[in-house]
Amino acid sequence: QVQLVETGGGLVQAGGSLRLSCAASGRAFSGIAMGWFRRAPGKEREYVAVISWNSGSTYYADSVKGRFTVSRDNAKNTVSLQMNSLTPEDTAVYYCAAGGRYNSNSYSPNYWGQGTQVTVSS
Repeated sequence: QVQLVETGGGLVQAGGSLRLSCAASGRAFSGIAMGWFRRAPGKEREYVAVISWNSGSTYYADSVKGRFTVSRDNAKNTVSLQMNSLTPEDTAVYYCAAGGRYNSNSYSPNYWGQGTQVTVSS
């Protein structure tokens, strides 16, 4: 059974930083894309970032470009999201995702985590 478990969410003040991590288990994730989505209160889930299997390509939503950085460690089956210069608009539940297809501005994964809450206070 494939499992993605996110950690690192919490409460942070505007302008601050948080680092989310996602541990994958149940299969070898080293050969597939991984990424992040988020769902803000009252909104649809939206794509945030994706990273290719070998970290050779990374893509971001325009709303986070220049502030967020996605990375992965295939030896540990983990993917991370470093979030800087956070604003209240970044408040959301953040979901780890894996597999599926992606391009420079979208990602359709096969697997999902349960999510971790990120709250940015003003």
